[in-house]
Amino acid sequence: MDRIGQASEQHARAMDAQYALQRHIYDITRKYYLLGRDRLIRDLAVPPGGSVLEIGVGTGRNLALVARRYPQARLFGLDISAEMLKSAQLNIARAGAQDRTLLGRADATRFDPQALFGEPGFDRVFISYSLSMIPQWQAALAQALSVVEPGGSLHVVDFGQQERLPGWFRAALRGWLERFHVTPRADLLQEAERTAARHGAKLGSTSLFRDYAWSLIIEC
Repeated sequence: MDRIGQASEQHARAMDAQYALQRHIYDITRKYYLLGRDRLIRDLAVPPGGSVLEIGVGTGRNLALVARRYPQARLFGLDISAEMLKSAQLNIARAGAQDRTLLGRADATRFDPQALFGEPGFDRVFISYSLSMIPQWQAALAQALSVVEPGGSLHVVDFGQQERLPGWFRAALRGWLERFHVTPRADLLQEAERTAARHGAKLGSTSLFRDYAWSLIIEC
């Protein structure tokens, strides 16, 4: 195994250790500060019969909501944590979407959609609050855009820098996030601009809740 593969496996083990128990309460606790996720799902505007991939599917909470909002969509999700995928399977089944959903364990920075899902690409790809947890997040962003089909789009929501919020709030949030190995990416918008430019794609960005988070859409 090469060094990149070793780093990937180390990250997978770390995520499994972190979420083996946490996955059971994850959605209850995160709903108060992972803001903008439902807006992202609404903005997907999946065409009938279209394909949707979530990178960093976690508990499957988001993909289950996509299943309900877009009943004709074909759904795919990947995560590096086998523990999180256990919860994702359960939530997808509760949404009644198991027959049109495929989940797989993979590194967001280096996955082959054809080998993993039998799909060359997807109409919609989205990443919700995962780039702030992925060490090589720039590579994950580039990989995500590379699997968007022509005419499709990549949707991202993640932490901003909270520059227009009170200093005490920003400090408290950063302290809380550090406990879960979450690092808001200061140059998220700039990296998205560079990635979109390399692909000849169009970037749209929206600051949410006074820079609490960024909502990004890259159209191919």
